[in-house]
Amino acid sequence: MKKNKALRAKSTEYRAEFLHSLHPCGKTAGYSAMENNFYFMNEAIKEARKGLGEGGIPIGSVLVKNGKIIGRGHNRRVQKKSAILHAEMDCLENAGRLKARDYKKCVIYSTLSPCDMCTGAILLYKIPKVIIGENKTFKGPEAYSKKRGIKIVNLDMRECRNIMSDFILKKPELWNEDIGV
Repeated sequence: MKKNKALRAKSTEYRAEFLHSLHPCGKTAGYSAMENNFYFMNEAIKEARKGLGEGGIPIGSVLVKNGKIIGRGHNRRVQKKSAILHAEMDCLENAGRLKARDYKKCVIYSTLSPCDMCTGAILLYKIPKVIIGENKTFKGPEAYSKKRGIKIVNLDMRECRNIMSDFILKKPELWNEDIGV
């Protein structure tokens, strides 16, 4: 039973990647919620790869409102010599000022489980749903977020895990600095 569920999930992931490759403008109507989740997570992965290409930490994020990306970001602590520019913070900054009611209509996607700082911003703005690419290489305060009413969905994507585990192996000191160790 578990194997069939895993195969269905993997099949859905590949189908979503294929379908959305046909719609580069990001049209999401007519697709299942899971297909949309993989589409938007792939956009976050693009941000993570962009950050890695700039010499930074490969974590990416997108903010989605009503099926459209309104903010994108990637971890830029290294590039900007910043103490706080994690992917989610960069994404929220790039989305610009929004009204409280707008944040409540948003979903934030992150290639990695959000840390305490980013979780704080998500809670502050009352973003009701967080879709994460993986939480094996790092797990933020997901239980606390759930207790506060945030819906967390972990896509557990191999690509997200591989990007992070490769980076952590190559630059453990930089990774430890990023997570405050």
